[in-house]
Amino acid sequence: MQILRKMRTIGEHAIFGVMLSVAFFVSTQAQTPTPSPIQSSAKTPVIIIPGLTGSELVNQKTGEIVWFKAPRSKDDDLRLPISTNLGRNRDNLVPGDILRSVKFGIFPRVDVYGGLIDSFKNTLGYHEEFWDTPTAQGDEKAIYVFPYDWRLDNVENARILIRKIVALKAKLKRPDLKFNVIGHSMGGIIARYAAMYGDADLPAGGRKAVPTWAGAKHFNRVVLLGTPSEGSALSLSSMINGTAIGGLKVDLPWVQNISKFDVFTIPSSYELLPAPGTFQAVDENLEPLNIDLYDPKVWTKYGWNAIDDKGFPSQFNVADRRSATPFFAAMLARAKHFQEALAAPSTSGTVKFEIVGADCTPTIDTVLIYREPKTNKWKTLFKPTSFTKNGGEKVTAEELKTVMLSPGDGVVTQRSLEANTQSKLGKVPSLLNPDAKKIICSEHNKLGANADVQNYLIGLFKD
Repeated sequence: MQILRKMRTIGEHAIFGVMLSVAFFVSTQAQTPTPSPIQSSAKTPVIIIPGLTGSELVNQKTGEIVWFKAPRSKDDDLRLPISTNLGRNRDNLVPGDILRSVKFGIFPRVDVYGGLIDSFKNTLGYHEEFWDTPTAQGDEKAIYVFPYDWRLDNVENARILIRKIVALKAKLKRPDLKFNVIGHSMGGIIARYAAMYGDADLPAGGRKAVPTWAGAKHFNRVVLLGTPSEGSALSLSSMINGTAIGGLKVDLPWVQNISKFDVFTIPSSYELLPAPGTFQAVDENLEPLNIDLYDPKVWTKYGWNAIDDKGFPSQFNVADRRSATPFFAAMLARAKHFQEALAAPSTSGTVKFEIVGADCTPTIDTVLIYREPKTNKWKTLFKPTSFTKNGGEKVTAEELKTVMLSPGDGVVTQRSLEANTQSKLGKVPSLLNPDAKKIICSEHNKLGANADVQNYLIGLFKD
């Protein structure tokens, strides 16, 4: 059962990480929505937005499902093209269904989002609908899932969400219709931007974003389920070290590990970095370090930049290598702009935010950066592991636990869940101004499948 305890579903494992840690042979079960009889009392329709890696990626030319499956595709990988023209950085992959459950070898099928959907169907009589072909009951007790290409910029996916909603309301002839939203992990970030800015891109030229709440008219309640509103230190780990299925890196051509070179090309990974002003790091003496994660020079200084890796030239062609440095700078700049847009102190009286998360699992909140005595190179620790200072003094793992770990769900700290640091920086009681907050004991990857969470959401949307 140790393997099962290591399993990660959506929104987990180093936040980019939010990988499905299910080792080598995994199958997904995509169920076809089948509308069921609807009860007489009308209920607000629900949109479920999965987290990072929570949607299938399908080759639109061949129909092959490229994500999620452990063996690599013969014709596709998860990298995006890199250039400073971000809108052109596309490949043949498009979103399929959300991941509903996964099966690992001989072990029982493990729920991802299927149980959450079924809980609404079985308890409240909801039914599933298609965005493009809604039935006449599509505005009552309806569930719409929003699969998306989780590699892309979060602003782009938020704008796609708004356009789908607008088109759906037109088909239903319900311009006044509002939706309840459950956004898990990165899905909650997409929902936040959609509510705050609607179908608007970030202002050009790095100008300050001012929330218009243009999207709020579409939403009734938005549940931020395990959402890293301030990002996560684990996303930095993914950009430095990559991620691996099963929590183990296996250098075999048929295993779909995601290397730091892959992560380098994916815009959403940059937008999950700790938000400006929230990153916590200490030196070997456990004294705070002032580090700007959005300065490319910092990445070079500490050896974090994938471009500086000796293996980089073999991973990218000449054109990509020429574009790499300006691409990297542009990604960091846009991610900073995105985080600042979300952190703009502003509230809307028309949409209610609800926070649901956990605080019972020690979660990485502070990284340790020191020079390794033997190599004199910078080393970055993302877990409390004993190390030796340059003067020979040993620091134990137990000492580091009190410095590096904070309450959370194993991936997202409670500080990030509630945007506590950004609230202080914005000098507001709460940046998110939640209408309600529910903290339970659960792991990040099990939030959607957690019975207590499901019952709470049913009670919330029942009113």
